[in-house]
Amino acid sequence: MIGDATTRGTPLRPTDPRTLGPYTLLARLGSGGMGVVFLARGADGLVAIKMVHAELAGDDEFRRRFRSEVERARSVPSFCTAELLGADPDAPRPYLVVEYVDGPSLTEVVAERGPLSPANLHAVAIGVATALTAIHDAGVIHRDLKPRNVLLAPGSPKVIDFGIARALEATSQHTRTDQMVGTVAYMAPERFSAQPGTPLTPAADVFAWGCVVAYAGTGRTPFSGDSPAATAARILTQPPDLAGLTGPLRGMVELALATEPRERPTARDLLDMLLGAGPQRTPPLAEAFAAQPALRTAAAEVQAATSTGGHPIPRQRAAEGVPAAGPAGPAGATAYFPPVAGPPEPPPGPPRGHRGAARAAGRRPGRTRRVVVGALAAFGALVLAGLAAAVIHDYTSTTHGPAYVETVYTLPQGTPFIADSLSTGGQYLDSEIEGETGSHCRIADGAMRAQRVTPGVYQCEGPEKQLAGDHTVAVTATVEQPGTCVAFWLHWSSRGSYVVTACAAGVTVTVEQTDRDNYTLGDLVWDAPLPVGEPVRFELAVEGGVLTVAHDGVYAGDIPLPEAGLDRGRTFFGIASDPADDTPPYAASFSDVEIQTLGG
Repeated sequence: MIGDATTRGTPLRPTDPRTLGPYTLLARLGSGGMGVVFLARGADGLVAIKMVHAELAGDDEFRRRFRSEVERARSVPSFCTAELLGADPDAPRPYLVVEYVDGPSLTEVVAERGPLSPANLHAVAIGVATALTAIHDAGVIHRDLKPRNVLLAPGSPKVIDFGIARALEATSQHTRTDQMVGTVAYMAPERFSAQPGTPLTPAADVFAWGCVVAYAGTGRTPFSGDSPAATAARILTQPPDLAGLTGPLRGMVELALATEPRERPTARDLLDMLLGAGPQRTPPLAEAFAAQPALRTAAAEVQAATSTGGHPIPRQRAAEGVPAAGPAGPAGATAYFPPVAGPPEPPPGPPRGHRGAARAAGRRPGRTRRVVVGALAAFGALVLAGLAAAVIHDYTSTTHGPAYVETVYTLPQGTPFIADSLSTGGQYLDSEIEGETGSHCRIADGAMRAQRVTPGVYQCEGPEKQLAGDHTVAVTATVEQPGTCVAFWLHWSSRGSYVVTACAAGVTVTVEQTDRDNYTLGDLVWDAPLPVGEPVRFELAVEGGVLTVAHDGVYAGDIPLPEAGLDRGRTFFGIASDPADDTPPYAASFSDVEIQTLGG
């Protein structure tokens, strides 16, 4: 029933199309850096359709690469992957049609149930290795393998969202030199390389496989830090935290997480090691195959259909890393089969230990050091430029079904600091720009209205109260004139402030300083333009040196806040003219301000 299908996502928005080609759109399944994903119905049943963003659709280079990557993806057999069913690269908004996988994501399951049982952990490891073997054999690199892109469908796990990301990553207008497609916690060290044009190889996906399996078996990522920048630094400099993984699988994960790409096994190597041989199979493997015969079939078929070429595994390391028997997950871990609700971010892990002997054997220290130092230099440059978080994420949801859906975000609860409906004067005051008639902030009709009659920025007057450290800000804003951006000043003082500017297309976070040049920390793109004339609830959280941005309960992204001197000050809001619009007036109204402090 269509009514049942639409419950698997969120309702279509007024600006969403109702049909694409022969497909009827039923609901939104989510959005990301490339486009919006819809649940749709075709002649043969339900499908998932990914329609690219309008700004990409007008880019000839993107269309060319999109068409090329679609053709590559067509050649990937559906061994533990969501099958590509069709595409229209020439449509006004290009789109592709993939198999709809009705199952929770690995992220959801681990968040709800904890680390997987040994049998189910083996099933995930085999399923993802099977998918990568098929993907790589077709000449495709996934680029964004992570738990949200692993769906635990009946029969066998399925990997989604492979291959097409290259069209976005390789389009210069839309991916700056400080950006890359992926999720930091699952990125291989070489992806932070200081060398321009460093080629990406299937070994990057193998590294991500190791991170995914570690997360499934322990409930945390092996390099987790308290910010994207800290996580990247640990990937480049620290050994993985694999506490909780034991037996053969731990050795395989260690091999997959080798710093140098050439020291990692191929996906086919991993699959061969995982499958073992006949009676020598481990009990978890036998149990996994007994519970999921379709997985055994898919793994066997992809072995028969693909070659074994790739990076050789040193025999000694393979033998040390993959013993013949033993458990592969923590005792008492749970199964993944029941449907679950959605995930928090994985918690930080305990302090890192030393790499095992299997990891160290055969290493060439000089070469590894050069790779790490070069990558650190590049990463340091990104941090200094305030761009360490400019990674394109495909943010997805917690709804049961494909892991495409927008992440539902709730501000952390704290201690009330400022609460004002803005229906009357008091903490927030009327103000105006001297010599610019009609540019003012005034409280009237139950809200504070900010207006400017020339392009520029206008900060409304606010409370004198200063706050320090972690806090949250929530305010309802209505853009009243096209081309108007809503602006927030965080930790404002005589030294400067962080400025969050929310325009129709997305958010820009900048540092304004009185004694140095201003600079941009990063940008986040909305999945749909902010509406004009409709209230939007903006939610900002400053926590642990990272700014989280959301609106109406939908998570947009995180951006680190690196300036140590901007840790105390006042909070203001106001308006700014969109750089793409020089037609005044500009206006927005504000109501229901809530600011809370976090921590002690």
